[in-house]
Amino acid sequence: MGMQTGAHIVWDWNGTLFHDNDAIIGATNAAFAELGLAPITLERYRALYCVPVPKFYERLLGRLPTDAEWEVMDAAFQRHYSMQRSRCTLADGVTELLVRWRSAGRSQSILSMYGHDELVPLVKGLGIETHFIRVDGRTGPSGGSKAEHMVRHLAQLALSGVEPARTVVIGDAADDAVAASHVGAEAVLYTGGSHSRASLEGVGVPVVDTLGEAVAVAERLAG
Repeated sequence: MGMQTGAHIVWDWNGTLFHDNDAIIGATNAAFAELGLAPITLERYRALYCVPVPKFYERLLGRLPTDAEWEVMDAAFQRHYSMQRSRCTLADGVTELLVRWRSAGRSQSILSMYGHDELVPLVKGLGIETHFIRVDGRTGPSGGSKAEHMVRHLAQLALSGVEPARTVVIGDAADDAVAASHVGAEAVLYTGGSHSRASLEGVGVPVVDTLGEAVAVAERLAG
């Protein structure tokens, strides 16, 4: 797509572009079962979920998991999620939104905390990789914040002329807004993923119920 001079969107993947709530809950409950914990509903998950993920488990256990417990639960989650994600699809209207944003001469990228080696072929397999100037998944251990990954992502995007001041992060988690603030970008949070509206509204950035609304707000913020 060459050098970029206009607005840029950094898209989150899980729970934003990729509608995988059912797989997330299924994998989470499989991880809980490894430690004999009761299953959790989607509503309770969305009310309590936070990053770093061990803090989410602390809200459920009443204490932080031990290192050994975290390793067991994380491995179980990753294993079961990989099995269940094949039933998931892109969120409604995603392809049209990506095409429209790109056709307007604007750029976009993906930054996800899903493992990089799994993310890239998944994006390609869904036929949308050509809409992005960069696709980055997590490298290193799981469970942490997106902020430092965002620093590296924006540094790479700068080579294509993307400026943080004209960048908007669209995601479904409070951590997406934290990561955006960390690099001087704006953020819009979407209620269709991992967080309830109530848990997002205290973050201090725009909260929307559809990705179409998110793109419209991003256009205003970065325009």
